[in-house]
Amino acid sequence: MKSILTLFLVVMSLLYESQNSNIRKDSLIQNEFATLIPYKIKNKVVYVNQKHKMIIAPQFSLGMFFNEDCNLLNSPNEKVRTFGSSDYATVDLNKITYRIDKNGKKVYTFIKTDLGKCPSSYKSQKYKAYEMKGFYGLVDKNYIDEANPKDFVIYPQYQRLHVMEGDDINNPMLVGINKDKFGVIDKTGKIIIPFIYNDIKLNYSWKLGKMFEVSKDGKNYFYINQNNVAY
Repeated sequence: MKSILTLFLVVMSLLYESQNSNIRKDSLIQNEFATLIPYKIKNKVVYVNQKHKMIIAPQFSLGMFFNEDCNLLNSPNEKVRTFGSSDYATVDLNKITYRIDKNGKKVYTFIKTDLGKCPSSYKSQKYKAYEMKGFYGLVDKNYIDEANPKDFVIYPQYQRLHVMEGDDINNPMLVGINKDKFGVIDKTGKIIIPFIYNDIKLNYSWKLGKMFEVSKDGKNYFYINQNNVAY
């Protein structure tokens, strides 16, 4: 039992690194939103399509987007590398981690010795948040003349501002706080997600599925895309 729990913790610690590496575009359809979205119903994860139709019934305690897993793609075991493709998603059931196909079938059980090393895929962000007098704005250079508004991409006006990690460093999404509410803007200051949420998680949901994980009460979370369609 102890060995199973240890393996589970090791796999989960590697999970976020592997899901963040080398995201293939074929896991997203033409409009770039995830084709299958993980969604919790009574603490069980289901997968729905973009029309909110349930595709995979509730059964898992954790479910991630269908994306590449670089630990498996670089596995020393050639036979399991195929399960690292974006045709599969990583899920957890009873503290055991699996890869499933798009029908919800468990096709691979994670084994520590199968996990390879992910190549570094870190991209330095072009833009970064800048704090001035208690407010946050956006800059694209290291040296700022605070007396010159032209030095700012977005002049400091938000309570908080966070640059979300994504594949397009030239056009990042920014999670901000305004009047104690969370929302999302782009680098021009255009509001993408209105400032009506109690919280927006600063996780990889934007990078992996082009979604934001939001909550109106700080307890119950759901996904929303940049067209403000909720899942």
